[in-house]
Amino acid sequence: MSNSAAPVDLNGIYAYSALLKIISQASGKVISGEEHFSSKKCLAWFYEYAGPDEVVGPEGMEKFCEDIGVEPENIIMLVLAWKLEAESMGFFTKEEWLKGMTSLQCDCTEKLQSKFDFLRSQLNDISSFKNIYRYAFDFARDKDQRSLDIDTAKSMLALLLGRTWPLFSVFYQYLEQSKYRVMNKDQWYNVLEFSRTVHADLSNYDEDGAWPVLLDEFVEWQKVRQAS
Repeated sequence: MSNSAAPVDLNGIYAYSALLKIISQASGKVISGEEHFSSKKCLAWFYEYAGPDEVVGPEGMEKFCEDIGVEPENIIMLVLAWKLEAESMGFFTKEEWLKGMTSLQCDCTEKLQSKFDFLRSQLNDISSFKNIYRYAFDFARDKDQRSLDIDTAKSMLALLLGRTWPLFSVFYQYLEQSKYRVMNKDQWYNVLEFSRTVHADLSNYDEDGAWPVLLDEFVEWQKVRQAS
């Protein structure tokens, strides 16, 4: 019986080592990003959607949404606008685009799509969500008006609070039948605070608190409904 060791397949070991090296290099490229961000490429991407005035307007925005696979009314578009610090709904200027997309390190459709989970995650961060919510007021209002018209306010509230605030549908009904035709910034800010601090049964609502009259009247209206 022979005690000699089995011959070592050096070719096999070298091939396996080479394979591991290739996998390792490929993984590194995925992690670090195969292509670095290009300002030139980002600008060319912008001009795919911009008009002669060097602004992405409603038509360009529609095509942009179609290309990235997101409906214009999807909340991701609001978060993206916030990241771009866009001033007006439905419009991206060249400066907003370049500054925001540079911050996100996106110079093409595929890179932006890879950021969707990150953009959604901003909504789960309390501080970021508050900033997005406050941003939405100025973003959505007509720039010659100090307040949001009530229909726009209802749409934006549905987008921002519709899935998370248990009382949203009731509050929406209240706005539908109320005398209010606009919502000012103080009212807008306080609706978020109300949604975060007041229980769905309104049991901890402080009538002597510094809430806007709009919310006092909502609570009174809802309590009458509950009693009937």
